[in-house]
Amino acid sequence: MLSLALPGTSWAHRLPAGAKFGALAVVLPALTFLRAPVPLMAALLAVVGLYATLGPRAMREGMVALRPVLWIVAAIALWWMWLGAPREAAVLVLRILTMVALANFVTLTTPLPDLIALVERLARPLARFGLPPRLPALAVAMVLRLIPVLRGRMEALALAWRARSRRRPGVRLIVPMTLSLLDDSDHLAEALRARGGLNPPRQNGRD
Repeated sequence: MLSLALPGTSWAHRLPAGAKFGALAVVLPALTFLRAPVPLMAALLAVVGLYATLGPRAMREGMVALRPVLWIVAAIALWWMWLGAPREAAVLVLRILTMVALANFVTLTTPLPDLIALVERLARPLARFGLPPRLPALAVAMVLRLIPVLRGRMEALALAWRARSRRRPGVRLIVPMTLSLLDDSDHLAEALRARGGLNPPRQNGRD
């Protein structure tokens, strides 16, 4: 769930956020009960079919979203192949790819305001314990928004380094990346304070 929503009015965009995430909460655990490559391959192809209904751009975004986990599934596959268990390797790889692709499909078709509203509704019982429902909603929104920003920031720093040196940047980017994130956190805190912080706005006539 690392990408932002794609603009559009497809059938998946029109579904309520609660229905999509509810289905996701049911399907993902169900995938753990599939222990053979054939049904898992069928499930993965079904998810690819969902992307296909949204058009080429959704297919490209789905592939981009899978890149961060490819090295993980590759390491898992190599480990199980080394243990002499190719069937288990195929099952784990197919299951992980299907889960990640399906979760990303939901985020691609759910606008961020709808996701925030859903999290805030689900977090309302926490208000009895003194936790504002707006807090977890903002946390989810910031995480989803921050991950692509971090990726873009790191790519920009790497390009700037390569423009000045032929050596690989490696860990040298950690310090400027950390400083830029600290600066962003200050700006974010100022923006939140300017908008009333984490407390919900008071309604007229109420304390």
